[in-house]
Amino acid sequence: MAALAMLPGCAGLAARSELGPDQRLATLPRQGPGLHRPVTIRWNDHLVPWIEAETDADLGYALGLVHGHLRGTQIALLRMIARGRLSEIAGPVALDIDHALRILDYGQAAPEVERRWPKGTRDFVHSFVVGLNQATLRGRPPPEFTLLGLTPEPYTPADILAIGRLAGSDINWLALFSLLAERGKPGFARLWQRTLEAGASLLSPEDEASPQRAALNRLLSGVSRSGSNAVAVAPWRSASGGALFAADPHLGLSLPNLWLIVGMRSPSFHLVGMMVPGLPIVGLGRNWDVAWGGTNLRAASSDLFDVSRLPPAEFAETEVVIRQRLWFRARRRVRTTPLGPVVTDAAVVPSRPGEALALRWAGQEPTDEITALLAAARARSGAEFRNSFVNFGVSPQNMLWADRAGGIGRVTAAVLPSRSGFPRGDPVLDGADPAATAPWTRLWDARDLPRLEDPPNGMLASANENPVLWASDPPPIGWFFSDGDRVARLRELLLSRPRLTPQDMARLQMDTRSPKAAALAAGLLARLDALPGGAPEPAMLARLRGWDGDYAAGSEAALVFELLLGRLVPALLPEGSDGRGPETGWNFITTFLLRDLDALPPAQREAVLRRAVAEAAPLAARYRTWGDVHRLRAAHWLVNLPLFGRAFVFGNYPVGGSRETVMKTGHGLVSGPHEVSFGSMARQVSDLSDPDANWFVLFGGQDGWLGSTAFADQVPLWREGRAIRMPLRPETVAAEFPRVTLLSPE
Repeated sequence: MAALAMLPGCAGLAARSELGPDQRLATLPRQGPGLHRPVTIRWNDHLVPWIEAETDADLGYALGLVHGHLRGTQIALLRMIARGRLSEIAGPVALDIDHALRILDYGQAAPEVERRWPKGTRDFVHSFVVGLNQATLRGRPPPEFTLLGLTPEPYTPADILAIGRLAGSDINWLALFSLLAERGKPGFARLWQRTLEAGASLLSPEDEASPQRAALNRLLSGVSRSGSNAVAVAPWRSASGGALFAADPHLGLSLPNLWLIVGMRSPSFHLVGMMVPGLPIVGLGRNWDVAWGGTNLRAASSDLFDVSRLPPAEFAETEVVIRQRLWFRARRRVRTTPLGPVVTDAAVVPSRPGEALALRWAGQEPTDEITALLAAARARSGAEFRNSFVNFGVSPQNMLWADRAGGIGRVTAAVLPSRSGFPRGDPVLDGADPAATAPWTRLWDARDLPRLEDPPNGMLASANENPVLWASDPPPIGWFFSDGDRVARLRELLLSRPRLTPQDMARLQMDTRSPKAAALAAGLLARLDALPGGAPEPAMLARLRGWDGDYAAGSEAALVFELLLGRLVPALLPEGSDGRGPETGWNFITTFLLRDLDALPPAQREAVLRRAVAEAAPLAARYRTWGDVHRLRAAHWLVNLPLFGRAFVFGNYPVGGSRETVMKTGHGLVSGPHEVSFGSMARQVSDLSDPDANWFVLFGGQDGWLGSTAFADQVPLWREGRAIRMPLRPETVAAEFPRVTLLSPE
């Protein structure tokens, strides 16, 4: 990557200039070969578009045009990742990652998905691609193109599907690939059993022992919806008399954001919401009758199979050519089996000698997320919304909704193998065992999986929790879930007021309290107080006493607690552990920390506790509050470049929250200042009593163009808990979106 900093254009990028909304809109292509009728796009000062089209096809075209204009580089990079072409940007350093991506083959199912598309979906996607290509090929190339050595290329529907599959990656891969490195080692059986008991939380890339796997983890966790909160409130619990809805997805916090805020109206669509750049669907939003959003189900939509014993005829082998920037082309082997591609042929996926592991993933099936979400966007009731997800596969989602008639509900949107259970001794199944492969011959979909509507308490909350917390007798769905702290806190907050307002929903999204952290801190203090002679460092521990688990930026207790964890957790790991891996995750900490301490001989327990306090004390004296070390950096992804990287930092702020607070700001073990890389990066609140009562905000901004005033202008709103109103009434739209762009047929 060092060579990239010396390429032409880098210094020019570093010198930021201010481009206002009018300057950015001046370069938008106004005529299009794919348009049938004129289209009006209204914009506000944040460059949020509100599109009014006379045909659905023209709406699709305008959406593609807007996506390409605002996020051209981002979409190009998503395609490069999905197609395994990062070496064309970064050179040989990305070769092994490209090989892994080629093996995963995000475009595998695209031909069959396209063939099965209903006409409405096919026409809409085609129009979207025409608009995207108009912005890509006829608009001004983004400034990063020169740095990255990119040239504008036309997109195809297959590219759109590959990007969609990339965004639907199974987040369980991150934990599974890390665990594969431990298989066969002494202590793996214990690690696997503890992983199952803890329902291991996601592995942070910073906790990954292999730099290459860490890089792959960053790519996949940065683009797949691996977290999120969503809540729905019935009208009888609402101050306005209408149902309330709120959602905040959790993704990587680099800029530009992985969402776009958009409003739209055509004969079939009338809604506001958030879209992933490069995809023609609204992931969370609100139309006239229904508001919706989702959280990652964290379902096991994949299985790993040992295919070493399959006959050679079961393997199909091809050779892929990977182009490398400033270097020679490389050739790599890709093998596939009836049970999926052989992922251990990739250097970044560990395996035992002589073992070949294949990955069977629901994303290899011709599921149709685009048709499902287009239907959901048109739904006139909760029932119509629920029925939209029959063929929605990846990534598996808890989809929550609230409708204007007063209903609220949740549907499990996924395609999963019909398992009877999960292996208890090893995450890898025997590919030669018919009983192990049988669940993939009959797949469950939303009709077979749990759903819930109109609960007696009048509220629904979802935060990546285990379905056993809300569904009666759910089928086997997954291994790894959130530990339940966030969903418990959401329910507590929702039940704390007899009548809720949109302002209450917005405050809820800013909540930074972790009840499990408070309980764990009290348990640690009790054990420290029980030491002979009492607890050491009484002045430091006094800052922790009475803590309610609030990770506010100004909290001294949160800092002391995390510094103690940062010393205690590594001390309790098995001998030979490098302090990285799932055992440093929050689920492991809340499940095992106190138990493991109590299992030590008294003298050893005393030594571990005293050493942890002694090592934490100097840091607790150097820093006073959680925000002193817990930092949120607003920065373009180019910040990683040497020499010029610091020029792409737009702000560095103290921030509250933690791994499993409602306002999630993820981090690993703490030993001093660190930067949040994952968390709550967008928000939505809607009140179904009023079509105009919808608010959205991004951590960042709408525009991906460096130097645009709309690149990071929503960061202050996000930090302060404010948002942009996204109305549905045409007269309100006209008043609040004063800039007008007219598109006309070419």
